[in-house]
Amino acid sequence: MSRCKAVLLTLTCALFAAGCPKGGGEYKQGRSAEALRDYDSALLHYQKALKADPFNANYKIHANQIRFEAGQFHVHQGQLLREKGDLPRALAEFQKALDLDPSSPIAAQELQATLDLINGKHEEPAPSAAPAKPAEAPLAEGPPQLMPLSRNPINLKMVNESRIIFETIAKMAGLTAVFDPDFQSKRITTEINNVTLDQALDIVSLQSKSFWKPVTPSIIFVVSDQAQKRRDYEEQMVRTFYLSNVTQPQDLTEVVTGLRQLLDLKRIQQVNSQNAIIIRDTPDKLLLAEKLINDIDKAKPEVVIQVEVLQARIDRLRDLGILPGQSTTLTFTPGGVAPTATSGSSSLPINQLKKLTSGDYSLAMPGATATAILSDNNTKIIQNPEIRSVDGQPAKLRIGDRIPVATGSFQAGVGIGGTGGVNPLVNTQFQYQDVGVNVDVTPRVHPNREVSLKIQIEVSSVTGSSTIGGIQQPIISQRKIDHEIRLKEGEVNILGGLIERVDSKTLKGWPGLAKLPLLHYLFSEQTTDHQENEVLIVLIPRIVRLPTLTPDNLRSLSSGSDANIQVRREELPQPAPPPSSAVPAPAVPQPPPAAAQGPRLHFDPQLQNLKPGDTVTLGVVVDNVQDLFSIPMLLQYNPAIISVEEVRHGGFLSGGTQEIAIVQRVDKERGQAIISATRQPNTAGVSGSGTLMGIVIRALAPGSSSLSIVQVNAKNSQQATIPLLTGEATIQVVR
Repeated sequence: MSRCKAVLLTLTCALFAAGCPKGGGEYKQGRSAEALRDYDSALLHYQKALKADPFNANYKIHANQIRFEAGQFHVHQGQLLREKGDLPRALAEFQKALDLDPSSPIAAQELQATLDLINGKHEEPAPSAAPAKPAEAPLAEGPPQLMPLSRNPINLKMVNESRIIFETIAKMAGLTAVFDPDFQSKRITTEINNVTLDQALDIVSLQSKSFWKPVTPSIIFVVSDQAQKRRDYEEQMVRTFYLSNVTQPQDLTEVVTGLRQLLDLKRIQQVNSQNAIIIRDTPDKLLLAEKLINDIDKAKPEVVIQVEVLQARIDRLRDLGILPGQSTTLTFTPGGVAPTATSGSSSLPINQLKKLTSGDYSLAMPGATATAILSDNNTKIIQNPEIRSVDGQPAKLRIGDRIPVATGSFQAGVGIGGTGGVNPLVNTQFQYQDVGVNVDVTPRVHPNREVSLKIQIEVSSVTGSSTIGGIQQPIISQRKIDHEIRLKEGEVNILGGLIERVDSKTLKGWPGLAKLPLLHYLFSEQTTDHQENEVLIVLIPRIVRLPTLTPDNLRSLSSGSDANIQVRREELPQPAPPPSSAVPAPAVPQPPPAAAQGPRLHFDPQLQNLKPGDTVTLGVVVDNVQDLFSIPMLLQYNPAIISVEEVRHGGFLSGGTQEIAIVQRVDKERGQAIISATRQPNTAGVSGSGTLMGIVIRALAPGSSSLSIVQVNAKNSQQATIPLLTGEATIQVVR
């Protein structure tokens, strides 16, 4: 008997385990973590559940959705930290968001923006020019540039013909001035002090109403300033601008129209197939066009709109009681009186009424109906769709069914009816109507992280049917919202909450007896109908992409006059003149050389020999530093010779008692590695000397490569900059 119980228990456990989906426990833990907004733990549990059951669609949906939520959460945390000035921790949050959701463009944008703030704007090294073809020289990129023999400031006070003044200034710089045959020289007075060569030529050109242009690096050409002369002699360039964020030809046309109107461009062509604009004009206009295109060609903002629709419907019906008959029939049948032929019924004289007995009439007793009905219907409809849309572009979402609705039209026909007549033929047409959750939204993202939404939300359902014209038509219940709102990112807004309640009571029975306490259930029927219908619609916008506006985009440029569009270069500070020989300059005490006591950053070892395929760990060592809290740095190396594979923790910055945050981003194609190491917040910095981190280097091909610290931005616990002397290491790769 005990053996049978054991077998039965085993079979029951096996059936129970077979009925439960794989990974159900991890899935439940993920749901709990998601409810607590612990998105990292929720993602970990969902991934474990999906690993246990890779074909479970529910696990896949929740894992993908929570990955997006976790990435957005860390992006938001990073933005808050960056606003507080905690750039290293913000960088770590953005890096974590990108690791969780590599497809998130806003995480990559915010990560790059934070790196720029930490390290400053780093100019990429210009690619080495390709070797010229032996048969012909490469085409020139622009007009020739002046190469005067002297760049000393020009001081000149002169009253003479403009031709002579031009020649004088040219000779002072070691140049030659030539003139247009139609140039008309005018007598002018010029007084210029401590100006550059270009400024001196521009001042004389302005006084003499002329313009100049370089012909060769040592020759300038002077022409009278006339519209025809400018068309004849001004240099022009051709350049193609590729726009990377244009999605429609109308966008490209809008850019071209704006450039044509602002810069008075006559030769401009758009190429829709390549999202490109080709411009041929003066170098100054091309520079202005480049600035405007860089300011305009930004990725359009994108927003994810979460729509939560909750519809709850409760119907309760109670019908209880005994309903007796409401009417009875009394029939007279007097004895011995036969019905007449005319009336069809028996007749009785009035004087015979006193002779009626119980046998002369009959009474039909009514029946009774006992009813005991209880109906409880509870319906909940929950929809939680997400819509991702580009700024200014409409997005539509349809969740539900398409219901046919008849639209009939009667046309004369030739059908023959049963009586020989002609009957019309009915031509019925149908249109399909979307029933369910229908969302139409057009977002507009503002720079202050607010979103304007032109939205139309419709929640509908089929609640019954009705016969119209012989055709059964559906009865569609509709709740619709159509308006425009403006929300902050992440703001929860209830668009519409409709609560509808209907209570009805019906009493049927005999008068008087139907209202007796307790006994009324024997002589009446009571019907109670209770209906509740609640609909709640919630919108939550979340921005996933914003255009990156740099200070260069917001900077204005000088564009010359209305008749002559040109750009100007900023004046660089002139070097101070040397002290006069008559007064000896005082001896300035020189600072001591960078002795061993000064803080510095270097590699250990500084020279390493490897073979292709070998790896080695170089230590990044800091010496004699005080209160070091964070240290981001940029490394540069030859990607054809070596590569940076990994960054390992060092023991100096942690002090041996706490964890430090190390963020790394290695670009193996360019040979760059951005590394940032930061202590925990609200802690003091570390002083002394030690190893910050280890850089794992892998040898790729024979050759020699230097590993240099290009930029470093060390900070103390008060966020003040710590100056550091940097060194470099040399890696020799031999066969």
